[in-house]
Amino acid sequence: MGPFCVESVLAEAINLVKAESMVLEQELRLESGRLLGPLTIAYETYGELNAERSNTILVTHAWTGDAHAAGRHSEEDRKPGWWDNMIGPGLVLDTDKYHVICSNVIGSCKGSTGPASINPQTGRAYRLNFPIVMVRDMVRAQKMMLDVMGINSLVTVIGGSMGAMQALEWGIHYPEMVRSIIPIAGTGRTSPMAIALNALARQAIYNDPLWKKGNYRPEHQPASGFALARAVGHISFLSEESMAMKFGRRFSARDGLFDFFGQFEVERYLEYNGNSFPARFDCNSFLYLAKALDLYDVAWDFAGMEEALERLSCPSLWFAFSSDWLYRPEQTEEVVEVLQQLNQPVEYHLIESDYGHDSFLVEPEKFIPYVVAFLDKLATVS
Repeated sequence: MGPFCVESVLAEAINLVKAESMVLEQELRLESGRLLGPLTIAYETYGELNAERSNTILVTHAWTGDAHAAGRHSEEDRKPGWWDNMIGPGLVLDTDKYHVICSNVIGSCKGSTGPASINPQTGRAYRLNFPIVMVRDMVRAQKMMLDVMGINSLVTVIGGSMGAMQALEWGIHYPEMVRSIIPIAGTGRTSPMAIALNALARQAIYNDPLWKKGNYRPEHQPASGFALARAVGHISFLSEESMAMKFGRRFSARDGLFDFFGQFEVERYLEYNGNSFPARFDCNSFLYLAKALDLYDVAWDFAGMEEALERLSCPSLWFAFSSDWLYRPEQTEEVVEVLQQLNQPVEYHLIESDYGHDSFLVEPEKFIPYVVAFLDKLATVS
């Protein structure tokens, strides 16, 4: 892969960025057959579009992520974007070379049209009248956004988890536009176990009397059920190894060992993480995006996975993580093996990591060199 300094790509390089949005008046026909529009799409851009309009990289986010992938919105921001160590001058997604875009998916509550948005037909929030959206619908909305921007070529689409699903959909449904994809910690179809975990999260919310079948006030979310739902999800993002390293069997110093309500440190962590989440995210959006994850199957509307993957003609770079039990390495390998059988240009790396599904956010230095080499090779071929 040649000389490459990991430390250099982990330096914080993006400074202040601006959150942007656009309104798309054209209605989007969803996989369900329903029409959704007008659409608001929230996004951020980093770097400059070149004269040929050919240097764009699309970054796709995970379940409860957003368009704020790098930099800070103000000098007072304590926390930068969620992939700040990947995007910037001289970094992996080098903004001296590339024009990087990250948009918020439809169905979310982070600026794009979702259940909390106003339904133009009623003048009230959609809530559960919002239509079911699939990952493919999210990608179609992104395509509409890029059409308005006048961008018809993407160097790559890169993302982790639900972002990996979006990257795969881009490569299959817009092969004339996408020159490569980089799915990280993804799957070709959501497993029964992952669906079961989401079912538990849903029931936690449904059983909270404040949920009111989705008709809660934004300032009075079903916080108790939502916190429990988030805790269930958070466990699936971790691993036994990472929990052992971080918490072990330590009992909370605040509690007595024989206090009936005393907690282990891992319990206290899940409680804190769950209780802080409702202040940052909308409960109905959480449910809609969970449904999109559950419904995900790359073979949807095809005869099978092979027929779908036949359309993925561009080079693809895949990563799985050894301790990921949400989207296990075997699930990534299932897709990779089909691509290999089809003689499609595919590269795969199993990354040893103890951080479970969250490895793509926690230890990017372990896969960064492969991404850099892949993009360099792509530039040489192009």
